[in-house]
This record gives sequence, C-alpha cells and structure tokens, in this order.
Amino acid sequence: MSAAGGPYDQRMKIWIAHAEGRDLLGPIPEGVEVEVFEGDEYPSDPAKVEFLVPPFFADDPAPVLTAMPNLKVVQLLSAGAETWVPIVPEGVALCNNRGPHTESTAEWALAATLASLRDLDRYARRQTERNWAPHRSPGLAGKSTLIVGAGAIGEAIARRFEASAAKVTKVARTARPGVHGIDDLPRLLPEADVVVVIVPLTAETENLADAVFLARMKDGALLVNAARGRVVDTAALTAEVASGRLRCALDVTEPEPLPADHELWGLEGALITPHVGGAVENFAERCYPPVGDQIRRFASGEPLVNVVENGY
Repeated sequence: MSAAGGPYDQRMKIWIAHAEGRDLLGPIPEGVEVEVFEGDEYPSDPAKVEFLVPPFFADDPAPVLTAMPNLKVVQLLSAGAETWVPIVPEGVALCNNRGPHTESTAEWALAATLASLRDLDRYARRQTERNWAPHRSPGLAGKSTLIVGAGAIGEAIARRFEASAAKVTKVARTARPGVHGIDDLPRLLPEADVVVVIVPLTAETENLADAVFLARMKDGALLVNAARGRVVDTAALTAEVASGRLRCALDVTEPEPLPADHELWGLEGALITPHVGGAVENFAERCYPPVGDQIRRFASGEPLVNVVENGY
C-alpha cells in the first residue's frame, strides 16, 4: 500500500498524542483503531501502527520510528516539521498541521511587536521596581514593517499590521505580485523599522538572519522572530542588542530553552517568550479535527494534504 492510504482487510492502528483528541477526530472509519500514546509507555505493539500523531515536543522521536516498521504516515500537530524531516524513513509520508496555528502565531507577532514598540517590556521591568518613569515610545502606526515569509501566517501578520496603520512589505522565497523575492532583502532591510521572520526552518533558511543580515537593518530597528531559533544567529543578534543598536522580540531561540545564564535574558532591548506563539487555550479543538480529516483520507485511499516536501 502507498503512503497515501488504501483499502484494508484488517484493523488499521493509529496512535494519537492526547486523550482529549480522540473525541475531536470526528467519525472514525470502520476498521480503524485509535489509541493514545503520549510519548512514554506504548499502549500496544508499535509494530502494528500505520499512522502516528506524535506529541508537539518529542525529546528523541527516532526510537519510536524504529519500533514501527509498518508506519505509513506521521501526522504532526505542529506547523513546523524540521525535527522530523531528517529522521522519517523513506516511504513514510510526513504531514504538518497548517492552519490551526495561523491566527494564534500572528496574534503573538502583533502583541510582541506592540509590546516592544510601546516599551511595555521595559515598563514591566520598572513595575517590579515600583518605578513610575513615563517616556515617549515609537509605536507601530506609520512604521515600515518587513515580513520575511509570506505564507499563511505571514499574510495573517500583514493583515494585523496593516490594521495598525503600519506600512507592510512582504518577502518570500520566490517573488510574486505584491511580494518581493528573497534576493531583494539587502535592499529592503535598511528601510524597515520592524523585521518579522516567519519562515520554515530549512537548509536555506538556517542562519538567514546572520551578522550581515542584522548589520543591514537600520539603527533602532526591531527584529521579531516567530519562526525557529536557528533562523537567527543568536550570537550576532545578542551583540547587536547589547550594543543598543537593535531590539528584538523572540518567541524562539537557539539554543532552546535559552539557558538561564544567557546574556539575552538581561538585555533591556530584548523581549523573550518561551515558544508560546501557538500556545493558546483549546489547542486540541483546533488541531485534532484536521487530523481526523487526514485519517479519513488515509483510510479511504485519498491523497493526503499538507505533505511536507523539501523541508516544509
């Protein structure tokens, strides 16, 4: 049988990562057995599993895959797939969960940008000191914003920024109407007050925001990383923020978690959240219905959606 699914004359075994997800899958086709595997003890023989929905953060998923010789599909709950791309065996379809995280991640990007540009992070630090110290802040309205990554999340961020009266320019790997190509970055970076990075982590995007990229940003600009930590050169960014030339708002870091003694934690120009862009309430209600749709496609032999190719 191909990775896209097909007829079965025996029960198809599927493992999902959360018990609450079972009732959110919708109708389960006849002959399909759903079990809960939260990443610890196997609920049954893993050799019979054909469709795996792993937890968000698996410490080392490779041993699980080794125990599943009949695996046909790995269906992620996350939009990012970089952890799984190198280890999923040939012939096994890897699918991400595009869509459920779009609005929440775009929400974080807007919130983090506003918090930084209105100095809310600095005021929060002053609050712990009981220090009433008002001052003028840049704000977002009228600012030039550059969104690097014009996929669904990038477009959702753009809509929010435009609603806040910011001037939005978008960049993607390939140029298209209304979107610049990645080759235009050297020209666009010096013009932007805010640069939002929201690209998938691939071999091409790793360290995209390196020392050269950061040096091209204008003095006082804000870098917002809602992508993956390895898209940004942490050492180069730390040096720029420590100098006071740039500010940053980060939901992801490299390494992650960021060590408690890392210099970034103490920098006045850094706002850091612990990878919570998609961490809103009712995540299961958002993530599991699309998984149920995928299970029904697989069981009936229909093509899968959101198949990861070329790293994303």
